Amino acid sequence: MKNIVVEYRLKKSLGQNFLIDENIARKVIKELHLKQDDIVLEIGPGKGALTKYLKDKVKFLIAVEIDKNIITHLNQELDNDNIEIVHGDILKIPLVSYAKKYHAKLRVVGNIPYHLTSPIIFKVLDEHKCVSDLTIMVQREVALRITAKPNSKDYGILSVLTQYIGSPRYLFTVSENCFYPPPKVKSAVIQIPIIERDETDIDEAVFRIIVKTSFGKRRKTLRNSLKFLPYPRTVVDNILSNKSLPLDKRPENLTVKEFTLLTRQIQNIVR
Repeated sequence: MKNIVVEYRLKKSLGQNFLIDENIARKVIKELHLKQDDIVLEIGPGKGALTKYLKDKVKFLIAVEIDKNIITHLNQELDNDNIEIVHGDILKIPLVSYAKKYHAKLRVVGNIPYHLTSPIIFKVLDEHKCVSDLTIMVQREVALRITAKPNSKDYGILSVLTQYIGSPRYLFTVSENCFYPPPKVKSAVIQIPIIERDETDIDEAVFRIIVKTSFGKRRKTLRNSLKFLPYPRTVVDNILSNKSLPLDKRPENLTVKEFTLLTRQIQNIVR
């Protein structure tokens, strides 16, 4: 694998770090517990380190790659009837279109560029209703933030928003030497099974606004941070005068469930 990668001209703008360790690739596949009827969407297959294992274990594999040169290589190496290689930007591709095409929820997998980690995660979270789970390799620091618990330094916006949609698990750490070129930091593999929620639950857009506004003043209490909610002054005043809200707590002290309850209460005030 490394010899193939060395011959390939890397594009720095795409943040390419190819997985070259077969043991890590097999470990990721093992953690997926794949089934023959799975529909998998792989983000950034690169030279096919995971793709070559995925293709023989699932019903259908959609591999989305932005680099046209890699597409050429993949088309030459992979000729399975159950693979669709898509040239495109995952951030611009509606996942729901593939879920509808194959009449199933997608299992999303990928070794994603560090600089696109948050946008890609939020992309999947936005379309979570057509996804069953997300298993990705990311910067270790980000993995720790996603899986962080309340009252810890890593707990923040990414933690709460991810843990509302799914149940993230930190699977294992990956050394810099498992990639070419080696990144300057360690990586980690995380898995996020999506939680099935009632359609009548809270408004997710409002939930995001409240979480982001709360952590906008991380060391302040909610009473101070929620002053900046994007609602009319009278509405904000009603929120801040509501004695049933945990306004004297800091955002990092609230569990995801408490943020959910907070959102529901604020929704009732806003209405």
